Amino acid sequence: MKKPAVDYSGFRLSLLKEPRFSHLLLLLGWVGYFLFYFLTENFIPAERCHPMHCALDDLIPFCEIFLLAYAGWYLLVFGSLLHYLLYDVGSFKKLQYFIIITQVVAMAVYIFYPTRQDLRPEYFERDNIFTRILGLIYSIDTNTGVCPSLHVAYSIGIASVCCKDKSASLLKKLLIVAAAILISLSTLFVKQHSAVDVFAALALGLVAELIVYGNDWRERLFGRRHKEDASS
Repeated sequence: MKKPAVDYSGFRLSLLKEPRFSHLLLLLGWVGYFLFYFLTENFIPAERCHPMHCALDDLIPFCEIFLLAYAGWYLLVFGSLLHYLLYDVGSFKKLQYFIIITQVVAMAVYIFYPTRQDLRPEYFERDNIFTRILGLIYSIDTNTGVCPSLHVAYSIGIASVCCKDKSASLLKKLLIVAAAILISLSTLFVKQHSAVDVFAALALGLVAELIVYGNDWRERLFGRRHKEDASS
């Protein structure tokens, strides 16, 4: 069994600022996110929100089976953070920075340019466990604060970190990338997001990638070119 990179058995709140535990402070970003999520969900009325819609939305049918991928996102986020928290603190920090950047930008957009989507079906044509769960999700999660999609943005961040993880097998990387793609598509098929939200999340993910991994990309691109020039 793989040994954790940090021994958390001796953790106490009083030790939070010590170097070996200080990375845990990044989890406070989730506290701020949930606070602003509550505020935007409850204090910005749908009438003030700009509807998100494009022609592509009308071509995508509602398909409740995509609930499996949509709900699997929660396990992917929790599992990825826990895995890197235990076994790779550096990757944990990178993933949390990526997530915090997307959270801050998304919440700023939700507040200053509130959005909504009106794509949810008025009624479900089929009655099954998937539509019942989706009905519950619809009742809890309003159709506001949708652009950019954080479902998509987080998935991009997780796929990015995994693909750069030297200890991860090729199969694991392919599975995580496939999961990120399926989750992104699921937001469209369960009518939780417009395609506009997905494209906005892709752009946001690119910004977060450049901020978090900008130095790594410059080293790969220009460092390699410098070596080639030196050898020629």
